[in-house]
Amino acid sequence: MRNSHGNATYSAVGRHAGKAFFNEPSCPCLSPFPPPGRHVRRRRRRSPLTFLQDLGKSSNDLLGKDFPFQGFSLEAKTKTPSGVTFKVGGNRPASADQIQGDIEAKWSELKHGLTVTNTWTTANVLRSQVELENTIAKGLKVDLATSLLPEKGTKTALLSATYKQSGFHSRAFLDLFKGPTFTADTVIGRDGFLLGGEASYNVTEGNVTKYAAAVGFNAQDYAVTLHGLNNLKTFSASYYHRVSSDVEAGAKAIYDTKSTYGGVALEVGAKAYLDNAAFVKAKINNSGVIALGYTQSLRPGVKAAFGLALDTQKLNDVSSTGASHKVGLSLTFDS
Repeated sequence: MRNSHGNATYSAVGRHAGKAFFNEPSCPCLSPFPPPGRHVRRRRRRSPLTFLQDLGKSSNDLLGKDFPFQGFSLEAKTKTPSGVTFKVGGNRPASADQIQGDIEAKWSELKHGLTVTNTWTTANVLRSQVELENTIAKGLKVDLATSLLPEKGTKTALLSATYKQSGFHSRAFLDLFKGPTFTADTVIGRDGFLLGGEASYNVTEGNVTKYAAAVGFNAQDYAVTLHGLNNLKTFSASYYHRVSSDVEAGAKAIYDTKSTYGGVALEVGAKAYLDNAAFVKAKINNSGVIALGYTQSLRPGVKAAFGLALDTQKLNDVSSTGASHKVGLSLTFDS
């Protein structure tokens, strides 16, 4: 990001100002590297109210992101002076021989809250998204997302509206070609306590097809969330804890009442910053799979991530169906 003088700007989040490599640029007055012997203190504040799908997001991101062991991926993102953003991405999963990719163009008119995004994938899927925010009413965002597969004539259209106010976030979705189905969720919060619910209604059949609920608590440095999903047949509990400005930890447990396996699936993980431009992550689940991730900012706008997954129960096994262990690499360029 560049200011009005054309200079690069970075934000300082966490113990080191250099961690700005991994955060949204915001402050033009800070160098990407802190002066020797000095640290920028992190401002402590409560987590803001969020939507139902984002309850437990801190734990999900800790355990799910920055582990690129599923294959190799590359992403390049550029922005023109007129505000048009182009993004090209591609990945080759370890289980596939074909490279999957897409090209995306996004245009925004901030004055009127309008954003238009168009995407074309290597599977010949055309996607379009039109967003209108804070134009009809303050806190209201209207979104229309469509997709088309010309070869098969498959098409989708999802109309959504989100409304955000202090202590209250709500969303509504209407799937125009499936049902049509109307889905709504709401989250209310006070003093760190969060309570949310979701329900889907099939307009044609006249019945409720899906419902879920969640409760959580967000404090300055930790968050706890409990979900009841799939018509309250699957339950998940998660926690996230910022142990210090350099160390984060979290865990997630899932219990499916319909699972033939039975028992609870458990996963725990941690993240640690090595310096102002690199961090490592590690996690393990009760199936004995260990995952490791290393992310390094090579320079502002260029990031490399390495991932490794080891099945500790099959360290010496040779499987005819594929490798038990996985390794991957991800490169990201953002100008």
